[in-house]
Amino acid sequence: MAFMRKSKFRHVFGQALKRDQCYDGVRITRTSWESTYCAVNTKFVAIITEAAGGGSFLVLPIGKPGRVSIDNPMVAGHRGAVLDVAWCPHNDEVIASASEDCTIKLWQIPEEGLTANLEEPVVDLVAHQRRVTMLVWHPTAMNVLLSGSSDNTCILWNVGTCEPKLQIDMPDQIYSGSFNLDGSRFVCTCKDKILRVLDTHSGEVLQEGKCHQGSKPAQCAYLKTGQIFTTGFSRMSERQYALWNENDLSSSVVMEEIDSSNGVMFIFYDPDTGMVYLAGKGDSLIRYYEVTDEAPYVHYLALYQSNSPQRGIGYMPKRGLNVNNNEIARFYKLHNNGLCEVIPFTVPRKSELFQDDLYPDTASDVPSISADDFFDGKNAKPLLVSLKGGFASSKKEILKVQRRSNILDKMPAKAQQQSNNAEAAAAPALPPQSGKVDGVDVKELMKEVTELKEKVNAQDKRIGELETRLAALETSNNTDEEEVA
Repeated sequence: MAFMRKSKFRHVFGQALKRDQCYDGVRITRTSWESTYCAVNTKFVAIITEAAGGGSFLVLPIGKPGRVSIDNPMVAGHRGAVLDVAWCPHNDEVIASASEDCTIKLWQIPEEGLTANLEEPVVDLVAHQRRVTMLVWHPTAMNVLLSGSSDNTCILWNVGTCEPKLQIDMPDQIYSGSFNLDGSRFVCTCKDKILRVLDTHSGEVLQEGKCHQGSKPAQCAYLKTGQIFTTGFSRMSERQYALWNENDLSSSVVMEEIDSSNGVMFIFYDPDTGMVYLAGKGDSLIRYYEVTDEAPYVHYLALYQSNSPQRGIGYMPKRGLNVNNNEIARFYKLHNNGLCEVIPFTVPRKSELFQDDLYPDTASDVPSISADDFFDGKNAKPLLVSLKGGFASSKKEILKVQRRSNILDKMPAKAQQQSNNAEAAAAPALPPQSGKVDGVDVKELMKEVTELKEKVNAQDKRIGELETRLAALETSNNTDEEEVA
C-alpha cells in the first residue's frame, strides 16, 4: 500500500500540446548511440539532425513552434555525426556539442536565434583520441565542462581558456554521468558495469560498486540528498531502477524491476521536488516517482502514456516553466515521424495564487564560483532564485565579454564576421592576364581590390584593438566592483 501514500504530486498529469504548438518536420539523427538527441533551456530547443558528410543540429526558439523548413538554418561545423549536445546552465545562448570527429565545439547562438547556418564555433576543445559521447556542465562553476569519450577518459575543461585541466583515465567506456549539488563529486556508469563516484578536483575514485548487470548502458543521476539514482538492466535483460548511498556502493538501498522492454531509460531529476522522471527509448510512456527519506524511498506516482514511441527526449530546466499554470515539468518528445511534441506536466489546483510548496527557490543562471576558483579546489552550492512572478534571465552581456576576453586564440566575433565577409567578397578569382575583360581594365580592378583588402585589414585590426580595450575595461570594472563589494 506504499503507493497510496499522500503526496502533492499524486495527481500530476501530462497533456501534450496541439500539433501547431509543437515542432514538425525535424530530420532526427539516425545514429545508434544512446543519447537523448535533444537539449532544452529557457530560450531554445536543440535537436541533433541527420546530415550527409558531417554533423549538425537544429536550434529552434522556444516561442516559435511550427513546421521546420527543409532549409532551416542549423549549427553545422562537425566533420562527424553529433552524439551529444548540452546547454550551458549559466548562459542560455551557449551550447556545447560532442561528435564522432573526436572534438567538442562551443557555439554562441544569437539572441534572436539562427538566421543562417552557424559553422564557426567560438571554441574547439581537442584532446580526446576517439569519439566524444557525453557532455555534462558543472552545475555551479562558470565555464567548466566535463566530457566523456570512447578512448575511456573523462576530461574536465576550463572552457574560457580552452584548457583540459584534469584527465581521468577510466577502465572502460563511460555511458553516463552526473555532478552532485555543488559539483565536488561526479558519478558515472561504465561499460564494465561498475558505478563509480569520483572527486572532481583530484580525479580520485571515492567509491565504486557493481551496478546493473545487464549489457545495455546504465544511466545515473546524483540527487540533491547525496543519493544516486540509476536505471539499467538485469542479467535477464529486465529493466530496473536503483537507489544508492554515495558513501557505500557495495549494495543498493533499493532495486526494483520495471518491465522487460529493451529501451535504455533516461533519468530526468527535479531537485526542488525530489521527483524523478524515467523515459525509455522506444517507449510510449514516461513514468514518474518521488524520492524521499522514508522507506521504501522511491515512491511510484503515475505515468504519462501516448500512442507513439519516443526516439529522443529533452527536459526543460525549472526556471523555464510556466508557474501560473502550476507546471512542474515540461518534456520535448521526438517522434520517428519528425515531430517534436511538447508535453507540460501540471499539478491541478483551483487557486490562481503562486504555489510556494510547488516552487521552492531553484537554481538560477548565475554561477556561484569562477572556473579558476573551482580548479583551485573550491566548491559552492547553486545560487537560488524565486520563481514568484516568473523567471527573468540575468544580464548576459557581462558573461559574453568575459568569455571573449578569456579566449585568447580567437578573433573577436565581429571582426571574424567582417573578415569572413571580406574574404567572401574577394572570392571570385580575377583573370591573371593584363588588358580588358568585358570592357573593364583588369590592372585597375586589381588595384582597387588590393586597396579594399588593405582597408578591411586595417578595420579588422582596429576592431580587434577596440575589443581588447573593451574587455580590459570590463575586467577592470568587475575588479573595482568586487573590491567595493
